[in-house]
Amino acid sequence: MNDDVRNIVLGLVATAISASLGWLARTCLWRRRLRREQTFFGLPEHAESLLVVNRDPAATEPAVHRYDVFALLELSALIKECGAHAEVATQDTVRQGFGERTEFCVGGPASNHRTAAHLSAMLPGLRITTDPEPVAERGMFRIGGEVYRMERGVSEYVLLARVTTEGRARPVFLFCGQSAITNQAATRYLARHHARLARKYGDGTFVLLLKVLNSQAYGPDVVELVADVTRAARSPLPEPEPASSA
Repeated sequence: MNDDVRNIVLGLVATAISASLGWLARTCLWRRRLRREQTFFGLPEHAESLLVVNRDPAATEPAVHRYDVFALLELSALIKECGAHAEVATQDTVRQGFGERTEFCVGGPASNHRTAAHLSAMLPGLRITTDPEPVAERGMFRIGGEVYRMERGVSEYVLLARVTTEGRARPVFLFCGQSAITNQAATRYLARHHARLARKYGDGTFVLLLKVLNSQAYGPDVVELVADVTRAARSPLPEPEPASSA
């Protein structure tokens, strides 16, 4: 074997080794990211999860708003990415506790009774107006001492929460918006930023207040993080003082 042939063979061997090492490194990084994602969502491979579907409060018959359908599709893609499975159930048919499997609950308390139960049980510092009148206060958020009102199509709020309780293995994710398009905005925000959220919060509880800007023009895409309201959301609101007698 002359020097030229030997150099060619050595070059090919070095290239093959470099390619193999690069493939192994990428595979290890991908597996590490996947494990981190599975831990964050509480979705190990082949795990079961629950997608709780709300109802469109504006519909005369039971129906799901199209933006909520889009939200469910985005969540389904995340679940599939983790190698897990999802069961879809309507908000009025779920009769079970939480923590046995990861739950994704779409919609506020006016359209999803399951969300209302979770807010009452786990986030007592939140109050959301469900009465249709007065119109100015419809869907209003009260968090601690702050109030957030909706200006439909211009400035709307949504809560994105990952909630866990002691002794419960799987988290509950809440997408609790003032309108259907804000629910989708929250699921899209989670899909885009779950790696950063996992680094910041690990497998703990967080409650984020998001603002959806000019949805009538930009849909669910322009979202602003207003605040981390975890502490306020988990702290019970003080009981209103009784009215003093004259």
